[in-house]
Amino acid sequence: MSDGVPTIDAALVRRLVAGRFPQWAHLPVRPVDHQGWDNRTFRLGDALSVRLPSAAGYVAAVEKEQAVLPWLARGLGVAVPEPVGLGRPAEGYPFPWSVRRWIDGTPAALAVGLDTVRFAADVGAVLRQLRGIPPQDGPAPGAHSFHRGAHPSHYADQVADALAVLGGSVDQVACGRVWAAGTATTWRRPGVWFHGDVAPGNLLVDAQGRLGAVIDFGTCGVGDPACDLVLAWTSLEPDARQVFRERVGFDADTWSRGRCWALWKALVMLAGSAGPGARADHERVLAAVLDDPVA
Repeated sequence: MSDGVPTIDAALVRRLVAGRFPQWAHLPVRPVDHQGWDNRTFRLGDALSVRLPSAAGYVAAVEKEQAVLPWLARGLGVAVPEPVGLGRPAEGYPFPWSVRRWIDGTPAALAVGLDTVRFAADVGAVLRQLRGIPPQDGPAPGAHSFHRGAHPSHYADQVADALAVLGGSVDQVACGRVWAAGTATTWRRPGVWFHGDVAPGNLLVDAQGRLGAVIDFGTCGVGDPACDLVLAWTSLEPDARQVFRERVGFDADTWSRGRCWALWKALVMLAGSAGPGARADHERVLAAVLDDPVA
């Protein structure tokens, strides 16, 4: 047990399901192969999944997703998780949890031979659809979204601290130039829907390598969508990045703020305790941000 949270395993999930949803108690429970950081996910039979926050900071997403996912599903051309049940704290597990319909697909992070240019076009098109969905009473950026959807300058102190730690190991002038250019701009229109964590692990592709589903809307909200552009530098080579930029259809200022979000994450991770393998990934992202030929 850590911070009052018991080990989240199949045995715990079976007990939770039996207590809250006895109609599903007979179904087998098994962990999914690709686990996220914020939540633990388990298959429940063949048609359902159970999703449990791993820590208190991720709890706000549970009821938010229950409320907004049905609304967002109506406006997107790909599948999103469909909530079918909301669990309560029990069995020593202190947080609410959810049951959703299972979505078939392979996380893009694990897809072999993925056509990244076509994938970039698919993701850009879906993000355009997302921001076209009426905001309704969607939540404004805040702690629930880890301030995604706000202005990237929210993390200015973290950027400054990371640059101080990294010193001459990074190009201080180039980093400062990218940060200053992006944070000098703002989203001047009404807020639109953003996902908040557009990463290859949250994008499922089908057997033909086409984007089939977007999952993990725990950091979503209504605000500045620049945070959804980070994929351009974390996962796309220049040709795919250009296609993504064209398809998503944002102006140069929004793209510039998106670079700030990618820069912030790369610097903070490099200044932290990332291992050698992870450090190489973050160095690659930083290089992509600083060298972007279409910025």
